[in-house]
Amino acid sequence: MKNYQPHYQPDYKNEIIATFYGESKLPLKELAVKVAEESSIGTWTKLSTLSDKVFNKLAAKVFFCQPRQGIFKIAYPLDLFEPRSIPQLLSSLAGNIFSMKIIKNLRLNDLEFPEKYINQYPGPQWGIEGVRKITKIYNRPLIGCIIKPKMGLTAKENACLAADIFKNGVDLIKDDENLTDMTFNRFSERVKRVLSLKQKIEKTAKTKKIYVFNVTAPTEIMLSRAALVKKLGGKCVMVDIVTTGWAGVQSLRNQNLGLILHGHRAGHSAFTRNKKHGISMLVLANLARLAGIDQLHTGTVVGKMEGEEKEVLKINQLLKEDWQEIDKLRENWGGLKPVLPIASGGLHPGLTAKLIEILGDNLVINFGGGIHGHPQGSLAGARAAQQSIEASLKGISLKVYAQKHKELKQALDYWK
Repeated sequence: MKNYQPHYQPDYKNEIIATFYGESKLPLKELAVKVAEESSIGTWTKLSTLSDKVFNKLAAKVFFCQPRQGIFKIAYPLDLFEPRSIPQLLSSLAGNIFSMKIIKNLRLNDLEFPEKYINQYPGPQWGIEGVRKITKIYNRPLIGCIIKPKMGLTAKENACLAADIFKNGVDLIKDDENLTDMTFNRFSERVKRVLSLKQKIEKTAKTKKIYVFNVTAPTEIMLSRAALVKKLGGKCVMVDIVTTGWAGVQSLRNQNLGLILHGHRAGHSAFTRNKKHGISMLVLANLARLAGIDQLHTGTVVGKMEGEEKEVLKINQLLKEDWQEIDKLRENWGGLKPVLPIASGGLHPGLTAKLIEILGDNLVINFGGGIHGHPQGSLAGARAAQQSIEASLKGISLKVYAQKHKELKQALDYWK
């Protein structure tokens, strides 16, 4: 097992380090070697075509193996990877290895990249600081809202609803993940109507509003939609990063349109949710940053979507010292700008205080049903969401703050 080198010291400047969890009938050390071989230059049998020179230069090396936890780490020379290509990276590190019969479970938990590899990518064009500069909103979370119902509103209804919500305290409004160009709500008409009303509202507003148009589509169509948003004065587009694929996401970023790229992770749980198999959300966050996503859905902890507190914190902020982990979105990651996390899924005003307590205030808090499901309607829901954040930032309990804010009180009474 030449790939097993327990005393090897990884070259963190010239190697990518992958951390895996694995289960197999084989001892973990043997499983790790099989993964290292298949994901680099080996195969199921010895090769007469593989010289010692090539092996020594390109073979992946298993340098850490902890059978009790099922964890092993592999170092991959950078020469194995095409520059600026996430698809090729994943074809190696998350490709055929998952199909090997010897594997019962295998999960790619983390990737550590050398700075020289990171800096090949453009990364986010705006990042946290840029988004805040555009909106003129500092020192508080951005209040986000998802258009609901997900599907069914006309372009005119969509635009009018967005305008009313903007007027009542919301900073960012977005299409949902499956709303693109529908027969009842054409993309181009929605963009024109929304931006026309948004621009009128901003003439008297202290902050700038952001509408996030979902451009998810086959690459050529996606790029043309993004160009239309840019042409008509929009600031932000959303892409479903998993269903679009990394090649499409990279192509969108490489257009350099100057748009904020809002990353929705629809479909991620198909491979991130099983803690023993697949790919972690942490890895997905790393790749999103490389690809150039400015804002990324990372989990809510308190909402309806999967994502435990430790995992979400691992992505969103520096963890407690004893966890020995650092944030993959906000760390000093080469020359790439940090990504603004988005909490979205099952949130309502009654959850705001707990959410901010856990995740801090440097994020987008997205309400969907938590605004539109308010017993007095969407406008009252928007005001309740704003009031809940005001209370949290002032250190006042929601219950006390609600005594003088009727919309918040109605929300708290409704969502007990």
